[in-house]
Amino acid sequence: AKPFVLLIGQYSVGKTTFINHLLGNPPTGYPGSNVGPEPTTDRFMVSVARWNAVAVSPGKPFRGLQTFGNSFLQKFQCAETNAEILESMTLIDTPGVLSGEKQRIGRNYDMAEVCRWFADRSDLILILFDAHKALRRPRGLDISDELKIVIESLSGNDDKIRIVLNKADQVNPQQLMRVYGALMWSLGKVFRTPEVTRVYISTFWDKPFADAGKESAALFEREKADLFRDLRDIPKNAAIRRVNELVKRARTAKVHALVCACLRK
Repeated sequence: AKPFVLLIGQYSVGKTTFINHLLGNPPTGYPGSNVGPEPTTDRFMVSVARWNAVAVSPGKPFRGLQTFGNSFLQKFQCAETNAEILESMTLIDTPGVLSGEKQRIGRNYDMAEVCRWFADRSDLILILFDAHKALRRPRGLDISDELKIVIESLSGNDDKIRIVLNKADQVNPQQLMRVYGALMWSLGKVFRTPEVTRVYISTFWDKPFADAGKESAALFEREKADLFRDLRDIPKNAAIRRVNELVKRARTAKVHALVCACLRK
């Protein structure tokens, strides 16, 4: 299977728009995509190359998702799109993380466990936040309990995680500094690793930067270029990651065998 790139975030932070931007902004978006201020993406959408339909056939990479039941499978869809980037990777769009009962009861499957399944098989995990929305909230950029549960489910994949502070051109530089500081403070309460997670600050769509962010346009362009460079490097790094995972599994199997041998004695 080609490398996976998983996108996670609350609703309307720009996940679907981000993917459409990577795909070259098809006129109507990728098949099945919806964009809006309210929760629009209600399913897990996997974007694959048009000529690579075999990747979504039974017995291929997504067969393991059957364990999550019919309720989830009804919310799982593959979108075949003719885009150059999909020749080297597969993009996975996820439903926006909701708050309260809507997240826990409204969905008849375990969102966090499904995200873990994809995260374990992904080569890069992008968690998106909306800089403009954070500025308008009374509590600022506060990570909800529901999003915290989803992020915690990614445990063991910390080296794959990158943060995207999206829609940064909607705020002025002073406001952006406050939002960035609030984001780092909130992330520090969720991530338990001493390493600082890379944060990309920009706006990912095809429109010009808004007036509020034009002072920071050069920064946004550099940040966008850095993220796109990381995406281009995924196929090259995927082989190394696969070897490392194989070694890790072999060590785990060896330890398991030794424990079983000791118990038999």
